[in-house]
Amino acid sequence: MKKHTRFTTILGTTVLSLIGAGTASAQSSDALIDKLVEKGILSVKEANDLREESDKGFQQSYSVKSGMPEWVNSLKFNGDLRLRYDGIYNDEPSFVDRHRYRYRLRFGATAILHDHFEAGLRVISGENGRGGFTSDDPISGNASFEDNGSKKVIGLDLGYLKWSPIYTPDWTTSFTGGKMENPFVFSDMVFDPDYTPEGLAQQISYTISERHAAKLNLGQFILDELSGSSHDPFLLGAQLRLESAWSPQWQSSFGISALMISGSENLVTASVPDQNKGNTRVDTNAGTTNRPSYGPLANRFNPVVVDAALIYSLEQFPFYSGAFPIRLAADYANNPAAHDNNQAFSAGIVFGKSGKKGTWDLTCNYKYLESDFWFEELVDSDTGAFYKTGIPQSGGGTGYGAGTNLRGHYMRAAYSPYDSLTLSATYFLFDVIQGRTKNSETGRLQIDASLKF
Repeated sequence: MKKHTRFTTILGTTVLSLIGAGTASAQSSDALIDKLVEKGILSVKEANDLREESDKGFQQSYSVKSGMPEWVNSLKFNGDLRLRYDGIYNDEPSFVDRHRYRYRLRFGATAILHDHFEAGLRVISGENGRGGFTSDDPISGNASFEDNGSKKVIGLDLGYLKWSPIYTPDWTTSFTGGKMENPFVFSDMVFDPDYTPEGLAQQISYTISERHAAKLNLGQFILDELSGSSHDPFLLGAQLRLESAWSPQWQSSFGISALMISGSENLVTASVPDQNKGNTRVDTNAGTTNRPSYGPLANRFNPVVVDAALIYSLEQFPFYSGAFPIRLAADYANNPAAHDNNQAFSAGIVFGKSGKKGTWDLTCNYKYLESDFWFEELVDSDTGAFYKTGIPQSGGGTGYGAGTNLRGHYMRAAYSPYDSLTLSATYFLFDVIQGRTKNSETGRLQIDASLKF
């Protein structure tokens, strides 16, 4: 017994020394402990005690070297920089073609804490605020090269705390509060990819079998806080998804969602940044003058959204590194709170997937967005067209506008010469649905170089 105890002590010291040497050694020591348990040299209790002691040693060493508290397991930094040429073109004589050179910079940190907690922070570039807002655009981090090399704005893009109390092979749950990544899975028909909502979110995932997993995403977000009203606008949502892997070649996804905005009558331009167009507005001068003045939203929003995707992967494809995916996807939305102009759909196909060295993708997509299917200030801000005449869907203004009340195509080609770098070109050709004129159809070209770090 004494010999066994002495041997176990020596062995434990050796294993702990291996663990202290680094991550690779820690993985080797785990394999060694498992092998010793398998051969009966160590009991399961002795093995667990060794692992627990090694974890404590690692945490103490990490805390000393990083200067972080002991309850911080790891701290990771990440970011990306995108350089862009953005051109907008139209044949209307009064339209001035635009040629902008822009960038988007994001830099963040994620801390993994004890007891299944995670804290995240990310900052993002942006335009100088106008109209009383600290930043112009909730749905974009783009900043233009302008104003004689003026200093640019940096704002908070993420600031959240997440708790994942259940993490098993079958069930996972998480609760998030703060300013966060969008928990809902939608195309840019519903949310701009740069939108980071503020409030609370809950996510629950259940693995039905090896091939199927169900996910429930819930969100309660604050759109604005009004000092002069108790009817603050809120965004509530629930989304149920089924993700399936039928075989190594075939995968599919299906989702059904319900969204609702309360207090939408208070979403006026004085309360939230007015970036997009498209929603029908109330003529506040109706019946008093011949000159219309478009103000509050004419409709409420509680759409139901259905989306589906089917992916087939070829084992190989010319001039492509790895398995080659082909993805078909479609979305449909209907807002029963509006009596007309309340539907939208998109459909598209993607060949390949860029992001890793030697990969590329080609995308072709069509979108049809009626004016009141969803709130204009949440959808993609890159697809737009020219409003020549003042109509309710433009807020009475004239000029280029993204948002809803649009139909058209966009095409994208991207290539990744390195894991960290992706080059792409996207062309949009969109027209307005209501208020269409001879030259309302507008083209937009974006050429990007995106670097991840």
